[in-house]
Amino acid sequence: MALQLDSIDRAILAALQEDATLSIAAVADRAGLSPSPCWRRIRRLEEAKVIQRRVALLDAAMLRVGVTVFVSIRTSRHNADWAAAFCRQVAAIPEVVEFHRMSGTVDYLLRVVVPDIAAYDGVYKQLIAIGDLLDVSSSFSMERIKYTTALPTHYAG
Repeated sequence: MALQLDSIDRAILAALQEDATLSIAAVADRAGLSPSPCWRRIRRLEEAKVIQRRVALLDAAMLRVGVTVFVSIRTSRHNADWAAAFCRQVAAIPEVVEFHRMSGTVDYLLRVVVPDIAAYDGVYKQLIAIGDLLDVSSSFSMERIKYTTALPTHYAG
């Protein structure tokens, strides 16, 4: 059964998604609580895996991986063993920062970050070496218009 979240839980989650380094007192203030009950709620949200982990968001350009490539993959292989091996190998490529199995005409969609086209070519060669791919199509992002890791909390209840 899913954890029931109220408006205070949603305020806590919104504050932590904005800045996970906030002190308990600052989160409590934003949620309208005192620190002790706020801390207990955060612990409950962590135990329930609503809060999966706290991470630092890094600047891709500062790390020289400012080029984003969306890679669509189609395959003619759809058996479980092939898919498990394929997923394991793709997930091991550090430049692949998102990896989705899709419905529709594309089987897999990847988000890849690299410094330039030459670096992407290296990733592309790793992908096609995995084998049994029908089509690998790459689209380079020209401009990032919106990017967030914050999930909407207003649906939780």
